[in-house]
Amino acid sequence: MTPPPVVILAGGASRRMGGMDKGLMLLANRPLLAHVIDRIAPQTTALALNTNGPAGDYVRFGLPILPDALPDRPGPLAGVLTAIDWALGQGAECVVTVPADTPFLPGDLLPRLMLAAETATGAPVLAQSAGRLHPVVGLWPVAWRDTLAEALQAGTRRMMEFAESAGATAVAFPATDPDPFFNVNTPEDLARAEGALQKK
Repeated sequence: MTPPPVVILAGGASRRMGGMDKGLMLLANRPLLAHVIDRIAPQTTALALNTNGPAGDYVRFGLPILPDALPDRPGPLAGVLTAIDWALGQGAECVVTVPADTPFLPGDLLPRLMLAAETATGAPVLAQSAGRLHPVVGLWPVAWRDTLAEALQAGTRRMMEFAESAGATAVAFPATDPDPFFNVNTPEDLARAEGALQKK
């Protein structure tokens, strides 16, 4: 089975990083985004980046750059809508989204999401670890496009709110140290990720 396309979501304002673009911050002397690409690119044949930052900052990564379809940075749900629109243009039935600040993504992320999707009856499939859902890491059937667009228009902004309304299914991944979905939100998180990479 052909793996679905993947969109890396980097559309946030990174307030806890002082407004700096997290994806471009250095981790082990490489942009954080480069680590995410390394983890996810081998699992798919089509990869793009959703960002609202200056496109010129991302040209070096060689990915299609997708600004939010909606103005004013309404959050990751808008990134999911943008990802779905792009996937529709690829002729895909679904799209996987991952955040740009998760450098330890599982090497079997897509296969496990796809397997769960076979019995999810058309609902989104979200990653879970240590009992916690990670709604930005998910597989989204493109059939939800109009429903998502309507929810955004109605003011829905929380990923979990929409995922629950769509009857999302969870896929549990083994908890590791660091967690496979550990995300870099603060300078302290960045230091912790640096330490984890040095141990590998």
